[in-house]
Amino acid sequence: MVQSLEYLKETASQTAGPYVHIGLIPKQAGFDIFENNFTNIMADENTRGERIIIEGRVIDGTGTPLRDALLEIWQANADGRYNHELDRQNRGEIDANFRGWGRTGTDFETAVYRFETIKPGVVTGRNGRDMAPHVNFWIVARGINIGLNTRMYFADEQNANEVDPILNLIEQTERRKTLIATRDDSGAVPVYRFDIVLQGENETVFFDI
Repeated sequence: MVQSLEYLKETASQTAGPYVHIGLIPKQAGFDIFENNFTNIMADENTRGERIIIEGRVIDGTGTPLRDALLEIWQANADGRYNHELDRQNRGEIDANFRGWGRTGTDFETAVYRFETIKPGVVTGRNGRDMAPHVNFWIVARGINIGLNTRMYFADEQNANEVDPILNLIEQTERRKTLIATRDDSGAVPVYRFDIVLQGENETVFFDI
């Protein structure tokens, strides 16, 4: 006798939050429960390269800045090397004082996120083509079922940006500017401002990874 199979119903999906902060960045949520917290401060006085600050907002389709978004970044060091065993580039050296990864959330009051890091160098891709200095972003928040991946490039690297193989994959050239951070030299440390727009006319380009 052949028994019929009973198919279970799909479990309902759920977006990230509002408790994502307690588990991933508890100190920001007011819970000092880890001895070593993941942090947005990625460089110290021993890290090679130009110290910079990356800051901006995550903006929804209505133009409202989100105060509960979580962001992670992953980047190469000043020589263009990633602190990872799979980086096989024949350029520069690994910086023992730079992990290249950071995590933070948008501020609960101002909705601004902030990373203290260094400016990355040129990275050679798997196909041997050089990529302009860039920072990889991952974003989650309430209303987002799957984390969003994007990149931030630097406005003062125009020549490198023009030949970057990833930027050139974006057929609508006007949309490439959504990945370019502007530089502000008015303070002691250069600030690159990079707003991430989730929907709408100026929606940031996201990548399917």
